[in-house]
Amino acid sequence: MNDRAVSLLENYDIEVLRTWKGRGAILCETNRGTLIFKEYLGSREKVNFQDALLEHIKEKSDINIESIIRTKDGNLLIDDHEGTPHILKTWFEGRECNVRDLEECKIAVKTLASLHQASDLRGMDILNGKIPFQIDKEFDKHNKELKRVKKFLKEKGQKSDFELKLMQSFDYFLNLALQVTEELRFYINELKDEPGMVCHGDYQYHNILLTSGKMSLINFEKCVIDNPVRDLYLFMRKLLEKSNWSETIGDGLISAYIEERQMTRADHTQLYYRLAYPEKFWKIVNFYYNSGKAWISGKNLEKLEKLIGQETEKQHFLDEYKKRFL
Repeated sequence: MNDRAVSLLENYDIEVLRTWKGRGAILCETNRGTLIFKEYLGSREKVNFQDALLEHIKEKSDINIESIIRTKDGNLLIDDHEGTPHILKTWFEGRECNVRDLEECKIAVKTLASLHQASDLRGMDILNGKIPFQIDKEFDKHNKELKRVKKFLKEKGQKSDFELKLMQSFDYFLNLALQVTEELRFYINELKDEPGMVCHGDYQYHNILLTSGKMSLINFEKCVIDNPVRDLYLFMRKLLEKSNWSETIGDGLISAYIEERQMTRADHTQLYYRLAYPEKFWKIVNFYYNSGKAWISGKNLEKLEKLIGQETEKQHFLDEYKKRFL
């Protein structure tokens, strides 16, 4: 962000009192409160859907969520001199959700359930032409990449300690990924509810702010039509990984969600298979394969060893979940 970017604020019907830099953004003190100006990372076509979703949620609930500020010409985005789109949104003063505080995380999950209640757009014109996300297709893409990397490693000559460890565990996680994908595809007809539920798409602690004792939600750029457990899965997985797949934490989060929105058998099945898929392994492999391989950080090996070390606890968690809900 530079002075040229700040000059774009002149295209809005606001009085800017002062500005300061945030994470890849400019925070602005204005006559309309604190606003945030940043590069828009979604597609130009998506911003209209995002804006309509935010307005719908505000009409249907009292959840604190961001709003997009239009330019004087009524546009949702404005381009800089290089043609890069930027967006101006409302901002909440507060701190990020504390992932080490289970009670606070339960509140975040209840807020998520309320968000899903309000983001049910089934039967509305806003969904015309929108294609629901297909998790089995996503898993297929991951599986193809895993196979490609396995072939690359097999043909590679001298291997680092990380690559040797990766090869030792590759067959187990690849076979698991393929098995989970096939089982999910078997149940896919059961899981295809009428499309129309919209997820936040990136429901993690960075985007959940505690403001005046209430949760405020930001950064809806990744909103997507999908089963609502997409958001619950993302929030749960990171906490479960940090807690060595604690059943107490998992049960607490699911119970908190159900207090606000009941989960169907299809929801539980979706959540089970999303948790069962070895996404963390795929992420480690993806990061390795798409970055420079001349030098591999020791952190990569630490992450891999932690993942392998948690696998027994993860499978126990999944077995117990399956007994209770499926």
